[in-house]
Amino acid sequence: MAEQTQEKPFKSGFIAIIGRPNVGKSTLLNAVIGEKISIVSQKPQTTRNIVRGVANFDDAQIIFIDTPGIHKGSGLLTRFMLREAMSSLDNADAVLYLIEAGKEINEDDLLIIENFKRLKNPVILAINKVDAVNKQDILPLIKTCSGLFPFKDIIPISALKKDGVETLLKLIKAILPEGPKYFPEDIMTDQPERFITAEMIREKIFLFTKDEIPYSAAVAVESFKEKKNLISISATIHVERDSQKGIIIGKGGAMLKRIGTAAREDIERLLGTKVFLELFVRVEKDWGKKPDVMKGFGY
Repeated sequence: MAEQTQEKPFKSGFIAIIGRPNVGKSTLLNAVIGEKISIVSQKPQTTRNIVRGVANFDDAQIIFIDTPGIHKGSGLLTRFMLREAMSSLDNADAVLYLIEAGKEINEDDLLIIENFKRLKNPVILAINKVDAVNKQDILPLIKTCSGLFPFKDIIPISALKKDGVETLLKLIKAILPEGPKYFPEDIMTDQPERFITAEMIREKIFLFTKDEIPYSAAVAVESFKEKKNLISISATIHVERDSQKGIIIGKGGAMLKRIGTAAREDIERLLGTKVFLELFVRVEKDWGKKPDVMKGFGY
């Protein structure tokens, strides 16, 4: 009688990616998922809302939770992002803490690590951007972090070049509980297409405009109409001052056209169809200081 082989158990769970601004959380999420679902820029505080990305494997489904960068601050938007990030820790099966190679542990990192002490679930430390430093420079950082918290694992990676990412995924799978598939295999994120569209437009504002503009800009998708072989999207970019509106529009509308063209190309790649994108710019004076207005923008 032939011996029966035991089927490998299927694992699943939620992994919160947390860290201070600009350490590469969104870059890592996009690398794991294989598609851009979380926006990326060199400027801090790019991610404002929690974004969940679904990675499917033969033996596991991992739902990564990309969170806003943690840093101390007093503004309404900063406090909103801090609440968003910290709330993700309580609902995760494990935490992936991302820091940047070549950067010292600062007070924002200490704030994050202090919150780990109340958790019962494991925390993995990933040291990102190791491709940008000498390997021997990573060892003192590992020693420092080991003395601050008993991490389940510590692993150096480069999210941009995908170095070490496969090993990281194996470490995550090892600590996941057995569980079901929470999402169908063709789902990459739980965020609606409207949200991702607004985020892609906001990413281009970060990319193309002056430093003060991105932090004063919010994007609202007013209409999203699917037709045969075409999706028509209308969105409004909200800024806080008239001078910012002028910069967003640009001379003869050149900047707004540039933002719209680049965003449309990304949206078409994600949705797999032609997109007609219409952008408007509106001044909502000091919206970042108005809780009711911020709530309307999804913050």
